[in-house]
Amino acid sequence: MAKAKATVHGAVSLVNAIANQKGATLGIELKVEVTVETSPGKGIVIESDNKTLSSRLINKTVEKIISKKDLEQNKISIKLDSEIPTGYGLKSSSAISSAVALACAKIFKPKFTDQQILLVGVDASIESKVSITGAYDDACSCYYGGFNVTDNAKKRRIHFEKGPTNMIAVIFIPKNRKRGNLKNLKILSTVFENAWELARKANYWEAMTINGLATASILNSDPKIITSLIEKGALAASVSGNGPAIAAIVKKENESNIKKIFAALEGRVIVSKVNNKKAEVHEV
Repeated sequence: MAKAKATVHGAVSLVNAIANQKGATLGIELKVEVTVETSPGKGIVIESDNKTLSSRLINKTVEKIISKKDLEQNKISIKLDSEIPTGYGLKSSSAISSAVALACAKIFKPKFTDQQILLVGVDASIESKVSITGAYDDACSCYYGGFNVTDNAKKRRIHFEKGPTNMIAVIFIPKNRKRGNLKNLKILSTVFENAWELARKANYWEAMTINGLATASILNSDPKIITSLIEKGALAASVSGNGPAIAAIVKKENESNIKKIFAALEGRVIVSKVNNKKAEVHEV
């Protein structure tokens, strides 16, 4: 009998990685907690209030860390608590796969490095078809916090630094979950490449807003919302991931102005601080 609990946070997009396999993200404080417990028996049991969760992703992650022999000899119970809405572009699957990998590694592969744990989640995301690129950019900000600019094809962090703690992310979760055709993001690959270069040079807010205008025009959001958010004091605003959530980075004093813009739309608003905390795991 062994038990481990891991905590991993969410993130928002600065540059979408689908067009060029190069992305940039920023950690936020919304979190996922995963408790993994072993007991006599066999099989993987998942307990969660979230019905839209990908059990395929969780099973795939577990199987990449725990050997067939150990899975034959242990029942693996996984309890999941998540503050991150699923399927809106707020990196819930990266946070969940990293947390599951981290808790399983604590029990079965204690010598695993951060990079090995990250790559388990990334590979499981591709194999379970939860992500097109494996979302290495998302996984980095969920796992390490702060700003992360990555080359997803090479699975490398190109630039990273802590995020500003005096900022908050005001996130709009639309009622309508419709997204546009993700393949069309490639039409604007040069725009995303330019945005990524800006992020690499730490011009994060400019990168995020360019990304926001480009993704909104392709993924069924209204680019005018991005402009209105900037006008009302957001430092940057963008569709997060493949949407449909929209995130605005603001100073605390501008929070109510930003909320007013979102109030005219159908959906709800979540406010989250920027996160610089690395993923944590401990035995319970």
